[in-house]
Parts: sequence; structure tokens; C-alpha cells
Amino acid sequence: GINAEYGEVRLTQEPFPLYPGESLDVKVTKLRAVPTNTALRLRAIADFSDANGTKRWAHDEWLFTGPGTYLPHKNVEVVETIRASIISPNQALRLRALKACKDQGGKERVCGEEWLINKTGAYLPGAYEQVVGFISAYVLTENIALHLEALQSYKDRFGVDRKSGEQWLITIKDSEAFIPDVHENVIQVVNISTLTNRQYCVILDPMGEDGKNKLGQRKLIKGEKSFFLQPGERLEAGIQDVHILGEDEAIIVKAELPFKDNGVDRQPGNLWMIRGACEFIPSVEMEIIDRRKAMPLDENEGIYVRDIKTGKVRAVVGQTYVLNQAEELWDKPLPEQIEKLLSAEVDPLADRTARAHNKDAKARQKHKVVSYRVPHNAAAQIYDYKAKRARVVFGPDLVMLAPDEHFTQLSLSGGKPKRPNCIRSLCLLLGPDFMTDIITVETSDHARLALQLSYNWHFEHSTDTPEHASALFAVPDFVGDACKALASRIRGAVAAVPFDDFHRNSARIIRTSVFGLDENMKVKDHFKFNANRLVITNVDIQSVEPVDQRTRDSL
Repeated sequence: GINAEYGEVRLTQEPFPLYPGESLDVKVTKLRAVPTNTALRLRAIADFSDANGTKRWAHDEWLFTGPGTYLPHKNVEVVETIRASIISPNQALRLRALKACKDQGGKERVCGEEWLINKTGAYLPGAYEQVVGFISAYVLTENIALHLEALQSYKDRFGVDRKSGEQWLITIKDSEAFIPDVHENVIQVVNISTLTNRQYCVILDPMGEDGKNKLGQRKLIKGEKSFFLQPGERLEAGIQDVHILGEDEAIIVKAELPFKDNGVDRQPGNLWMIRGACEFIPSVEMEIIDRRKAMPLDENEGIYVRDIKTGKVRAVVGQTYVLNQAEELWDKPLPEQIEKLLSAEVDPLADRTARAHNKDAKARQKHKVVSYRVPHNAAAQIYDYKAKRARVVFGPDLVMLAPDEHFTQLSLSGGKPKRPNCIRSLCLLLGPDFMTDIITVETSDHARLALQLSYNWHFEHSTDTPEHASALFAVPDFVGDACKALASRIRGAVAAVPFDDFHRNSARIIRTSVFGLDENMKVKDHFKFNANRLVITNVDIQSVEPVDQRTRDSL
């Protein structure tokens, strides 16, 4: 009878007829030749035992590897043709198990597990092995290392137990070419750090001998040296040059940790100075605060230095000086008007009538000692607010202010007629000189006149007597004070005479009112202000002009 459930495969034989009920499921087909490095992936359609007696269950899969000719079976179907993967040197094949199976090395694999095949040559994956991809090796040199991280706990190829998340370096000492395992992640390629014999660096969180980072610690590395930064380590400020100090240089350092420095106990917060000429590399227990250079000072130059411990300020003049660890430069404050007078390049004598100052003058370096050149035949007063005494310097001389000294600023009257606060100066000109003023007088018959008068003056002074010197500055505005006093005397004298007499004898009347008469009833040759030793030696009447129309008509 006819077997309706099964078919059969017929190979080489005599020609045969199809009986009633039989039909060709597949027409006559050539047998499939499987070449080398190729395989057929086969799947069982139903349970059966093959020619070798191996029991096959439905949906089992296996390979028929070449070279050979595949003989079809009625219970087997060809799923696909698999070609071998060629593994080159320094390359590996990454595989994944599609279900629990044994790999070609006989090792049990679970579903989803991945592993590497790094044997050079052709590799034909098993029926339940999936090719994930190729992995190329990292070629390591003396200057390159690999930073790795474990994705799970395992034992690496060098026999070291790695914990999940652990990080380490692979260098050329471990392997010349390295292929990362499936449990390893390459974080980055690390370049070597190289120090010359003139360089150093500080490593933060250095790795200890136990392979763990010492958090919060610092490690000093001096050149000449080459090294790789271990995982978790970082440079504090990159690779730094050795500090080379000349003979005129110094470095201020501060201790951050207690330690012994050439037998000297240093406590945190201690400051000290290291002077040149030398090479200096700071240890991890200290910090560089400042680098200082000697300041060469001429005998006419100086700086203000403040002691940061006591607050005392002193002036250092005429020497080459380096600030030590307990000193700093001190900026001397001055009033704004005195700053302008110092910075203005104005000759006190030639430009004494100038009202404007140089706007392009350079700003004063406030830590430098304030100096001022007192011109010839002039005097300057300096007041020491700490000692509460004044000194007068006569020119030509150079004044250099101590930290607590300030100039006495002169604010003199100027213009015609005189107006206060027109001329500002740091020095007092001693004369001989002249000053011109315009005053209005009225005679006894009420004639109003405008007189333009010029007074010649000088100061009587003695450099030997401090009292005489200080008297020169007793009157803040000697010009305004003298002009007012003289104008008062002249107005009083003119008011006592009629216009006709004044018109005929104006010079005698004015000179007599200013200088007075001696015991012989002769006009004196000078008038002296005893308060500030100012002497008026002559009065010149430059013009007499009537003020009102009535006086002008009478003339």
C-alpha cells in the first residue's frame, strides 16, 4: 500500500517508474558539494536517527562541514550556508551563544554568553554560535598604555582576579599587542608623561602599592623620568619647570603640613624665604606664595615697606632690597591735589603764574618714596603727623617723605584784583619778586579811583634758626594777606586828602602810607610783616583810573 505520511529520498539507481499515488516532491536535482571552510546549517523536521545512529529531535540544528557532498534526508532541511570567518594576526572573533551549548573547545556556554576566538586562521561558527564581530588588537609601545575597566568580576588572561568596576593599566611590559576581553572596556589610550631634568610634577590621589588610590594625598615626581598616570591619578598643575632663582631673586613658601626642612621643624602656616642663586622644587608639604625680585634703589630712590606682623611702615632708601616673608610694599596715600602737583611737570618758578597742570602726566607708583625737588631760592614745609613736628627744606634740595610725613600745600591768591585760592604750590618762593594788585580808593571829596599797584617783596630767612624757617609758613596765603593789609593802609591815607592833592602827590602819599616815616620824617625804604618775615621794598603805581563818570569829567 501507499505510505501517505512519509516520503523518501532516492539517490543513484536504475530508472524507476512512479506508482499510482506517488509524485515527485523535488525534481531530479544535483547533490550539493560543500567546499572547504563552508558548512550547511541543518535543522531536523521530525525525530529520527541518522546513518551514524545519532538521535535527532525535531528542531535540532547542526552543521555539515566541508569539504564533502551533502546527501539530503527526508527529515532534514537546509537552513543556510555558513562560511568560515578568517582571523588575522592581532585580531579576534567575538561570538555569542544563541542557546546553551558546548563550544568547539568543549566548554559549556549559556544562552547570551560571549567569548573570543583569537587563534589565527579560519573559524567556522557552530550551529548555536553567532558572530558578533571582529576585534582588532591595540599595539602598545613604550609611550602608549591602555586604561581598562572590568565590566564584571572575572579572572583576566594574566591570572589576576578583577572586580566589577575595577580599573587598571596595560603596558608593553604586559603585552605588545592587547585584545580586550569581552569583560573589559577600554576607557582611553594613555600617553606617557615625560619629565626632563629641569621639570617636576605633583600627582593628586596617587596609587599605592595595594593598587588603590590614596585619596587626598599628593606625590612629588622629579625629572628626569617617564611614567604613566595610573587610573584615578591626575596632575595638580601639569608638568612644571624647576624654579631657577638668580642672585637677586627669592621665593616665599608656606608650610601646609608639619615636616622637617633640613633639620628645621616647620608647622602649618609657617612662612619663610628661599634666596637665590639656586634651583628649587617645592615639596608636597609646602606651597609657593610669591616670587620676589630684588629692587635696586639709587640714593635718591626708595620704597615704603610694611611689616605684616606689626603693621609698622618704614622707608628703604639707597640700597638693593628684597622683601622678606613678613614684609609687603605699602602704598602711601596723598590728597588728590598734592598728587596733581607732584605729577605735573611744572617749574615752580618759571610757571608760577600758570593755572593749568599737565593732564598727560603719569600716575605715581604709590609704593615708591615720594620725592620732590625744591628749586633754588625756595622752601618747602613737611609735617610729620606721627612725631607732630614740621621741618622746612630750603632749595636746591631733594625732599623724600617718610611714611608719616606730608607736604604743606600753599594756596595763594592770584589775579588782578587778587582772588583767593588761584595758585597752588608745594614750595614757597623766597623772592625777590613782585605782585600786582588793583584796588579802589576814594578821596576826601569822594572821587573814586582804581589804582594798579605793583609791590616788590622778598622773605627774610635764616637756614640756621628753625624758628625763622617755620615762620615763613605762618601765614597760609601771604599774597592775599599782604595785599589786603597794604590796600587798607593806602585806602586810609587817600581818604584823608582831596582829589587834587592826591592827583599831584599820589606817589608820595602811597609810599608814605605803605612804608611810613622815620624819625627824620623821611619815607622808610621797606615795610616788614613780622608774622611771616615778608618784606615789601617798593611800590610801583602802574596806573590811576577814575571809576565814576563825575571823577572822569573833573579830570
